[in-house]
Amino acid sequence: MDMVFSAFAVLLFAAVIFMVEGAWLWWSTNHGKGARRIARRLDMMASRNDGAERISILKQRRYAASPLLERWLRAIPQLDALDRLLQQSGLRWLVARFIGSTLVALVIACLVLPLLAMPLLPACLAFAGIVASPYLVLLRARGERLKKAEQQLPEAADFLARALRAGHSFANVLKMVGDELPDPIGGEFKVTYEEINYGVPMNEALHNLATRIPLTDLRYLVLAVLIQRESGGNLAELLGNIARLTRARLKLLAQIRVLSAEGRMSAWILGLLPVLMLAIMSVSNYEYISVLWTTPSGVRLMWFAAGATAVGVFWMRTVIRIRT
Repeated sequence: MDMVFSAFAVLLFAAVIFMVEGAWLWWSTNHGKGARRIARRLDMMASRNDGAERISILKQRRYAASPLLERWLRAIPQLDALDRLLQQSGLRWLVARFIGSTLVALVIACLVLPLLAMPLLPACLAFAGIVASPYLVLLRARGERLKKAEQQLPEAADFLARALRAGHSFANVLKMVGDELPDPIGGEFKVTYEEINYGVPMNEALHNLATRIPLTDLRYLVLAVLIQRESGGNLAELLGNIARLTRARLKLLAQIRVLSAEGRMSAWILGLLPVLMLAIMSVSNYEYISVLWTTPSGVRLMWFAAGATAVGVFWMRTVIRIRT
């Protein structure tokens, strides 16, 4: 009898413990802090209309490491375009770092240029060049990255077409491209797959891909996928055609670059020859050549020569630069 009573007491105690734990789990699941946060987010997403702010499930890119500076920079809507450029360039810079680099360049220009005692117009040009140097570095990195992505795009389109013919789903094909191809095109496709895997609609994820890599051929690829999803068709064949067209366009660009090589070389020679000759004559016969910057008429001739050279180089660049 004592054993039966002890077993009943133990079972009753365990039942009470389980009941209390179950009640706590139910309360935390339906009324806890995390549940309230999820419910509030779902309500915002369900009740928003066309004019409401869009709620994104993706992690937002940071503008600064400091939360206070982050809030200040978020209040400036124009910085979205700058952040997009940073994202397209592939540089691991935050917006705050870019702005800080620009401010440092501004301080250096303000401290160094007064010590050089340059004329007003050259000083203004040098000031603008120093202050704009971070932006020029950003544009150069972006151009090189987009050029590399453009070279990789035909291979990526062929990879997509072959994998679709093999029977893989489009989302898995994006992951395969991200794993197999090098950066930058591989990393961007992997990001697109992760967005889809996290619940972002396919259309939005592909539009984000076209925003991160603003190439015309990639936009054609995205449009082909979106149209195929709406109207149907052979997506593998479409991607194969895009790969062939992209390769043909890149081949045409290479041929144009070869045919315009003479003009580009002439522009370089005609643009650098006066500077080179000025440096050589400054070393060999300084008294003779120094008249150009020690007399008013010589300075005017220097400015006329610099302007004529700049106009000529710009004109030759316009002639040999062919858009396809």
